[in-house]
Amino acid sequence: MEGHRTQIGMKGPWAWSDSNKPASCSCGDLSLTYTGGYHGCRRSGLFGQYRSIPGQAKLLIVLSFIPGLALGFIYTDLSYFLTTVRGLSVTFTGLVITVMGLTVVVTSIPFGILADRYGRRKFIVVGNLLASITLASFALTAMPVLLVLAAVVEGSTEAAFASAGTALLAEKAGEAHRTAAFSLSAFLSNIGFGLSGFAIPLVLVFQSFGLNNLHAHIALYLVLAASSVAVTPFLFRISESRTSAKAKSIREFMPRKSRDVIVKYAVTAVLIAFGAGLFVPLMTLWFSLAFRIPDTVSGPVIGASGFLIAAFTLGAPSLARRFGLVKSIVLTQGLSMVFMLAVPVAPTFAIAGGLFIVRSFMMNVSGPLGTSLIMGLVDKDERGAASGISAAIWRFPNSISTVIGSAMMREGMLALPFYIASVLYSVSICLFWSFFRKAKVPEETEQPQ
Repeated sequence: MEGHRTQIGMKGPWAWSDSNKPASCSCGDLSLTYTGGYHGCRRSGLFGQYRSIPGQAKLLIVLSFIPGLALGFIYTDLSYFLTTVRGLSVTFTGLVITVMGLTVVVTSIPFGILADRYGRRKFIVVGNLLASITLASFALTAMPVLLVLAAVVEGSTEAAFASAGTALLAEKAGEAHRTAAFSLSAFLSNIGFGLSGFAIPLVLVFQSFGLNNLHAHIALYLVLAASSVAVTPFLFRISESRTSAKAKSIREFMPRKSRDVIVKYAVTAVLIAFGAGLFVPLMTLWFSLAFRIPDTVSGPVIGASGFLIAAFTLGAPSLARRFGLVKSIVLTQGLSMVFMLAVPVAPTFAIAGGLFIVRSFMMNVSGPLGTSLIMGLVDKDERGAASGISAAIWRFPNSISTVIGSAMMREGMLALPFYIASVLYSVSICLFWSFFRKAKVPEETEQPQ
């Protein structure tokens, strides 16, 4: 998603994983055995690639689902909860979301270095506990200082998951099953985001027991926080590495061989990130301002987009085989803009919600395609470095633009965030095509066997 989850917990635009492993490859929801070249894949059984993932990797993916759902819930409902339920200003709510993103930017690389030195599982456990504390804090206080502090904790949670979770999953999956493991993680991540939207109507269940709107929201936040805590003991069943990777300095961390590729991709990603931040994290608030729709109604609409993204992500490899990676990315992102421009002029909530759902899955189905492209173009020794810096280069502009978007909405300019985002998306897509139209990953240049 634009500005949402990592594959373990929350994610930015690059769900970095090794998609060029020699033993097998992932093409949609089929298990494929590699027989050589981009076209050298044969079917070996439906979902067989997922059954063969090592047990500890599967356990890590499953246990990351609940904390990921909790963090997804924050991004789905927080803007509505703080403004409409708590009565705080739209500008302050935008500031809280910005602080979350800036904290991710500041802590991602240091946390990655510390996780390598002191143990990745430790950071996942800490991140899980912090996710629970964050949800409870947002629910129980309306004091601005404490809410900003909770935003710092939330950003630290994302950084802990992003820095340690991906590396530990790659380690537990092993070379032969790494792609399948990351595919399954991405699929469940989108399902969790979808469920976070559909969890919001549980507020109505709590209200049926006599709670008012505020207390019903607080109860839901606390239930999700408790669920995240309950996962923690099971995380200790995942073994820590006996020998963790040698900690890197900042100088060693930065990629050099693939710098030009990463810089070009980063330029296009920054434009998308800034545009997405203008409205994507604020959609429950936007629906409330535009149509006076509560989050119990708009939340499931946003959640439905997560389910569609999960489903269509499985078909992304087929799209790439037909059109090529670069053309597929440009095609899906370009078509999504048509629906994005139509959202603010939709006359009813039903139409606006439907347009937003289509826009979301068309825009984000390109995510795994972008991952595959970059992983095929960067030097294999620098893929970890690219993964480490991706969260920072995405979240910084995404966080800044959320404040700007919330200020526009406060002033009643509900269409302007979409129009500005459309311009930024257009520039990004054009630059992406200019930079990479002739680019071919190794598997695309090989002929069928």
